[in-house]
Amino acid sequence: MDDEVDDARPVNVYALADLVTPFSVRVVATLGIADLLREAPLPVAELARRCGAVPEVLARVLHHLVLRGLFAEPSSGVFAMNAAAEELTGDHPGALRDWLDLDGGLGRADVAISRLLSTVRDGSNAYSTEFGRPFHEDLGRDDGFRASFNTVMAAKTREMAAHIIACYDWREVRHVADVGGGTGILLGEIMRARPHIRGTLIDLPETVDEATRYLKELGLDRWEIHGMTFFDPLPAGADVYVVYDVLEDWDDEHAERLLIRCAEAAGNSGRVLIIQPFPVNAAYERRCSELDLRLLTYTNGRMRTEREIGELVRRAGLRMKDVIPVAASHAIVECVP
Repeated sequence: MDDEVDDARPVNVYALADLVTPFSVRVVATLGIADLLREAPLPVAELARRCGAVPEVLARVLHHLVLRGLFAEPSSGVFAMNAAAEELTGDHPGALRDWLDLDGGLGRADVAISRLLSTVRDGSNAYSTEFGRPFHEDLGRDDGFRASFNTVMAAKTREMAAHIIACYDWREVRHVADVGGGTGILLGEIMRARPHIRGTLIDLPETVDEATRYLKELGLDRWEIHGMTFFDPLPAGADVYVVYDVLEDWDDEHAERLLIRCAEAAGNSGRVLIIQPFPVNAAYERRCSELDLRLLTYTNGRMRTEREIGELVRRAGLRMKDVIPVAASHAIVECVP
């Protein structure tokens, strides 16, 4: 029953509409409050001095969060960590602080959700309406934006990599191309776990420098990197072209173009693996619906059902061969010519 939606459950509409708490969490994440409190509780005056805030205002924000279970207030005006606040530390493996940081890429992008009404009314992109240029353009031109985005994506990939490697049969694969492979986390883990595989990473020129550093740090030498857009013709000859958590970032037109490039490069003997979140139960469907609206806000991207992915695959000249569940959230869609 836990995975079923309970239509009889009372709904607190005001709580659903609350903006105060979500933005309060983002404020303390941006200010690095959790890292400042790791060693010991601090009076708000000292805490404000260290993070560059107004003490009385910071106290009000923190008190609000304490009442909702985030941080503790052992005595009036003195704040401390609790278990929930650990997720907001800078070195937490989930990289939640980087996601929520209003000065970072995704935290900034979340602000554009306030423009959702415009998108609903006329189809315009909320991020472009709020900031005057598209999300991916910001990603390409702003080093800090890109660094925070890459940190969040790397954390997600580290969490999923072992599951992806375990769930797919790599025995006959000799060459993997990771299309939109970011900082090289997934490709590096595949090559480490399967020493017979060599790799090619494809991503924008401003991203691949970090991927180069990472793969060198792993001590691997069976790889090459191409700094390019994946809407141009891709390097041919790999056995498998991996598209991990990329397709949903794009609208149907661009997603189809990406798959066409993969199909061209894979030729008659290669495969394309689309790896993305799938709503495997009611609880995760709610998470996917939230992600769907974020993608709409950021890039006009979208989450897609198996049927919708199948239609994109067909239009790109490919055929869905198998859908392989990965962990509790993702699936591998194996596509062949």
